[in-house]
Amino acid sequence: MTTVRIPADWPTTEAQARAVQDELRTRVELSEPGPAPGTGTVTGVDVAYDDERDVVVAAAVVLDGASLEVVEEATAVGRVSFPYVPGLLAFRELPAVLAALEGLTAAPGLVVCDGYGRAHPRRFGLASHLGVLTGLPTIGVAKNPFTFTYEEPGARRGSTSPLVDVEAGGEEVGCAVRTRDGVKPVFVSVGHRVALGTAVAHVLQLAPRYRLPESTRLADALCRRALREAAG
Repeated sequence: MTTVRIPADWPTTEAQARAVQDELRTRVELSEPGPAPGTGTVTGVDVAYDDERDVVVAAAVVLDGASLEVVEEATAVGRVSFPYVPGLLAFRELPAVLAALEGLTAAPGLVVCDGYGRAHPRRFGLASHLGVLTGLPTIGVAKNPFTFTYEEPGARRGSTSPLVDVEAGGEEVGCAVRTRDGVKPVFVSVGHRVALGTAVAHVLQLAPRYRLPESTRLADALCRRALREAAG
């Protein structure tokens, strides 16, 4: 398990964090289609906290894009680097996520975040932030639509509907995706260097049996296990 080192210039206030978001948001690449589903590697990342002990653990799980077999795993543990502020969660999670990714020897390929990319009030959620910092193609897959609106997709697996920001004139910020027949959809958004259609196809490839992608399920289980170990 890697120990997280928080950069000396990491933001410590809301104003500093929002300024960083404003600066980095302009670097998000939206014109690339992204890697084809079922090829290369796909890495799921997730984070777990022990707020009483001020501990955060991140996990990165690399999967073969075709078979979904685990190629490699890595974890990182450290102190929480930023207070809880809605819309600024990336600043709490990124140092640990970056440390976990640095612990890998395999190429991460596409990185799937448990959270948001463009589906964020400032259009710069964790997936976008991580993509800009690493240069990797990234997508966000969330369990709820955050503050955005969608119409229920069709009941069959693979059905989709736009995730929209009504307050921004109905701007499409992502997609509600049905990964299992009759089960609540997940909410997919572009992070960096991936088109939305490609992101949706990846999520369906990664979720052959359950609502959540295998990348997310495995990273969640690993970081929770690592947190228990870190807490002693």
